[in-house]
Amino acid sequence: MSSGEGTEAGVSAGRGRLAQVIATRGGLAAPEAPFVIEHREALIYMLCEAAELEHAIMCQYLFAAFSLKQRADEGLTGEELAAVTRWRRQVLHVATQEMLHLALVQNLLSAVGAAPHFARPNLPAPASHYPAGVQLVLLPFGEPALLHFMFLERPEGMDLADAEGLAAVGQAKPALSERDIVPRGQDFATVGHLYRSIEAGFVRLAGKRGEDWLFVGPPRAQAAAAYFRWPELVAVTDLASARRAIEEILEQGEGARGDWREAHFGQFVEILDEYEQMREARPGFAPVRAVIAANVRPPERDVEVPLITDPLTARVMDLFNVSYEILLQIFQRYFAHTEETDVQLKVLADATVGLMVGVLKPLGDLITALPAGPGYEGRTAGPSFELFYESDYLMPHREAAWALLAERLEEAARFCGQLASGPGQHIAGQLEPVLAAMREISRTLAAHLPAGSAHARLAATPTQSEPAAGEAATPAAPLPGPGEPVSFAAHIKPLFRQRDRQSMSFAFDLGSYDDVRARAADILARLQDGAMPCDGAWPAAKVEAFQRWIESGTPP
Repeated sequence: MSSGEGTEAGVSAGRGRLAQVIATRGGLAAPEAPFVIEHREALIYMLCEAAELEHAIMCQYLFAAFSLKQRADEGLTGEELAAVTRWRRQVLHVATQEMLHLALVQNLLSAVGAAPHFARPNLPAPASHYPAGVQLVLLPFGEPALLHFMFLERPEGMDLADAEGLAAVGQAKPALSERDIVPRGQDFATVGHLYRSIEAGFVRLAGKRGEDWLFVGPPRAQAAAAYFRWPELVAVTDLASARRAIEEILEQGEGARGDWREAHFGQFVEILDEYEQMREARPGFAPVRAVIAANVRPPERDVEVPLITDPLTARVMDLFNVSYEILLQIFQRYFAHTEETDVQLKVLADATVGLMVGVLKPLGDLITALPAGPGYEGRTAGPSFELFYESDYLMPHREAAWALLAERLEEAARFCGQLASGPGQHIAGQLEPVLAAMREISRTLAAHLPAGSAHARLAATPTQSEPAAGEAATPAAPLPGPGEPVSFAAHIKPLFRQRDRQSMSFAFDLGSYDDVRARAADILARLQDGAMPCDGAWPAAKVEAFQRWIESGTPP
């Protein structure tokens, strides 16, 4: 997060009472000694463990963000709603950066010749899976969750305990010997310790065998900022770029050594400071929905997890989890691509953004408002992020992979439509934009299949200009004539549909002149390359109108 973001009200970053106490607890101590990484396989093993951690931590942050209330009629004052909305945006932003970290780890894996790794144990992760002290569970927003997040992101050398009930369990693992050939998990005190050890492993192996020996992965397999619009996304091709990628992860998470206030750790400290002060000011302050972490199905491992008992809620959660699985499959395809062209790689990257913004976010918001069912009276559900395959599910052949992805999206859209027209009629308004987004992503993938193939017909689904099922057709936005002055109110605001505004509401409001004006250049770039809207590119005339508005000084 950029400096100063999210501090427009309440406690300034790093200046609350809690921040002052934490500032006395270290962060300047000597770093833990890195554990030994003696060969390529050990490096790949620990990179896979880092990928699993980033993946699971991201899910924890998303669950907490989804659990926050979003409306004044949920018992919040105007000032409280503003603070809660700010916290939600901050946590969602941190979750987005965890996705960036996951992508950087995939680049590191690819650089040394390994396959992408998006698998992880289902949550809650079994205590024995990670080193002592690393517990991964889904928690609704609140003091325990924030303390847990601070513990996970804490800088090296800082003396900080985890939330109650999440203390270290298990036994420390023996250190890897230089004589060992079989890789295994290693103990690390913090996430920073893990990455510093990985960095030391890169340096050690490059020094022993040379960079040409270590970095054998194809440069074209690297995720690049041109596709995902993350300026911090480092393409890894040598030791210097590998170290830059690791440093990016560390600085965003725990901050430059001894300076954690703008990093993830500092943002959670700031939020907890403000949260506690608002609870003191009004003891009845309750910013969180009554969310319970529960699954649709029992986990395969011997872990006790509550199960959702409301049939409709369980089906909406299934829809979320299937969509989440498709997202991971598309990411896998991107990082392990074979014959894809540059245009097709951009389609895959855009599909991941479309799924996150147009499908997973609205479904996550919806689930936390649905009842958990009998036995959990007064409680609502939360997205469970259940994986059906705990090992990586890679589809290795280009045409077959794209056909299966388009097919699975169409199946999910059909399931969504059945819910909207059947037992979920009362939530059809929230489901129909999700259905439209799924169909559009399926269509864009199917458009790259051979004409006449069985799955190419999926490209013939309704286009972005056509309304989704149950959505009323809206009049065409009035485009300015030649030489006519272009204004936001008359010409630009009407270009954005309600579902466009809903899709981007986590970041800014497309109906707000101030928001659109502040981000006009970036919006134009996304419109020009077809990345926005997520369900289909604008016609050239609309893009030209938006560009004319910018060139004329963005009048209101």
